Amino acid sequence: MKVWIDLDNSPHVPFFAPIIRELENRGLSVMLTARRAFQVCELADLFHLNYKLVGRHYGKNSLLKLTGTCLRALQLAPLALAEKPDVALSHGSRAQLLLSVTMNLPSILIMDYEHVKGLRLMRPNWLLVPDVIPDDAVGHDTNVLKYPGIKEDVYVPSFSPDPAIMAELGLIPSDLVVTARPPANEAHYHNPESETLFDAVLDRLTAEPGVRIVLLPRNERQESCLRKARPESFTTRRIVVPGRAIDGLNLIWHSDIVISGGGTMNREAAALGVPVYSVFRGPIGAVDRYLASNGRLVLLEDSKDVQGKLILKRRERAAKPISRNGGALRKIVEDVVAITEADCRGSRHRLQ
Repeated sequence: MKVWIDLDNSPHVPFFAPIIRELENRGLSVMLTARRAFQVCELADLFHLNYKLVGRHYGKNSLLKLTGTCLRALQLAPLALAEKPDVALSHGSRAQLLLSVTMNLPSILIMDYEHVKGLRLMRPNWLLVPDVIPDDAVGHDTNVLKYPGIKEDVYVPSFSPDPAIMAELGLIPSDLVVTARPPANEAHYHNPESETLFDAVLDRLTAEPGVRIVLLPRNERQESCLRKARPESFTTRRIVVPGRAIDGLNLIWHSDIVISGGGTMNREAAALGVPVYSVFRGPIGAVDRYLASNGRLVLLEDSKDVQGKLILKRRERAAKPISRNGGALRKIVEDVVAITEADCRGSRHRLQ
C-alpha cells in the first residue's frame, strides 16, 4: 500500500516526519513531494526526508494563487500517474486535492483551522481534525474523523533540546530571548491589522534593554521590508535572523517568550509550555480559543494589549518539556492505515 504525502508549507515538515516513520514501520510505502515555499525544502533536508521537489509558491495575488495551484496540480500529475499511490494525504495541499479529485484518487485532508477557504470544489474523501473543533464548524460534506489534542502533539513529545542553538545565534545567558514570527501576509486569511499589531510589538521589544529578538521572516521579501523599517535594530543585533533553516521547537524551547502572527509556532510554544502571544487578527479558530481559555495562549488584539498583556520576563526552564502525549500520532496513523486498507479493498466504509 502506498500513501502519497505532499508538503506545501513549512509546518507540514515536522508534523509529517513522525507520521511517515510510523507508516513505514507498519509496512506502508510513502511517496513524498514538496513545494518550494517558506523553507519547506530546507526543513525537509534538515529532517532528512526523501522528497521530490515539484512546483513553487506564486505570491499573495489571488489570481496567481489559483493559477499556481492548477499549474502545480498539472506538474504533480505525471508523478502520481507513474507512482500510482492508493491514498493522497496532506495538511491542506490544494494542488494535491485538485489532482486527487481529477484522478478519482482517495484523499485524506488533515486540518486544524476550520476557517480555511477554497476547499468547496476540492472536497477530500476523509477529513481528520482535532477533537476540540466542533462538528458544526467543519462544514465539509465528507467523512470526518477526530484525533485527541492538537496537531503539535504529534511531534512535540519526541523533541529533545539542544543548547548549541544559543551560541549559533550569538545569544548569551543574560539575554531575554523573544522568538517572533511575522504575520503570514501572503495567506488568504491575512488581516492587515496583524501587521500593525506586530509593528507595535517590535516597538515595545526594541525599547526594552536586555531583550534579543530572534526574527523568523516567512520569505526574503518580508525580511527585506523589516530590515528597511528597523535598520539600527538589525545592525546592533537586537534583532537576529537565523542564517539557515533551524529546528523551530529547539528555538522555542530556548526562548523566554514567543510572539507570532500565525498558528503553528504559537501552538508549538503552548505544547512546550513556553509563554506565547498571538497577534493573529483573522477569524480565531477553535484550537486557539481552546488554548486561550486554558491559559496556554494570550491573544493580543490591539496596541493596548501590547502594553498591558505582554509580560517580558525570563522563564525557568525544566530539563525537558512536560509531555502532553495524548495519542494524537497513534490515532492519525491508525486512521490513515485503516482508510488505505479499506480503499485498497474497494470498501470505503465509515470509520469510527
